[in-house]
Amino acid sequence: MPRSAPSGPIRRGLVALVLACALLLTTGACGGDDGSSASGSASPTGTVEQQRLAKTRFVANAGLAAGATYQWIVKPYRDGKFKKGADGRTFALVKAGLAGAFAYNRLKAATENAKGDPLLSKAVAPLTAGIDRLKDLGTKLRKGEASEADVGAFEDVITDVKDAGRSAGAVVTDKVPSTSQLGG
Repeated sequence: MPRSAPSGPIRRGLVALVLACALLLTTGACGGDDGSSASGSASPTGTVEQQRLAKTRFVANAGLAAGATYQWIVKPYRDGKFKKGADGRTFALVKAGLAGAFAYNRLKAATENAKGDPLLSKAVAPLTAGIDRLKDLGTKLRKGEASEADVGAFEDVITDVKDAGRSAGAVVTDKVPSTSQLGG
């Protein structure tokens, strides 16, 4: 005599039991809390997602650096806010110093983000020396010792980072950070 399939509540209980076991077996095969897999290698979809996130983070960090540089360094410099005797000079210099340190920090983060994408990494790698030269310019700006060449250095590095991103398919647009973001 053939057996018939379980009906009603027994069937639902059996399905729930099978699903629960499957869930336990699949989560047990996963790695630890750090998100790594048991074999230690990333799955193809993980790699694609990591690369996409690398580009997204690069664009966000480089955009914030570009926005801060233009808004609080380049624009005030061109408007003469850093000249002796200019109205609001001290405040403009302090904000420029903070913006310089912020931009340097975001550019360093962007270069780290770029390492997650092979094409972006190759495009940004030559720029690290230029970014490193910006390290002390924030202090120089805050003290009022920055020259046109110093402001130009920020502008040049930002332009180079934007061009490198564009060549790797990661278009960077200026995003002006809030004043509270500058202060850290």
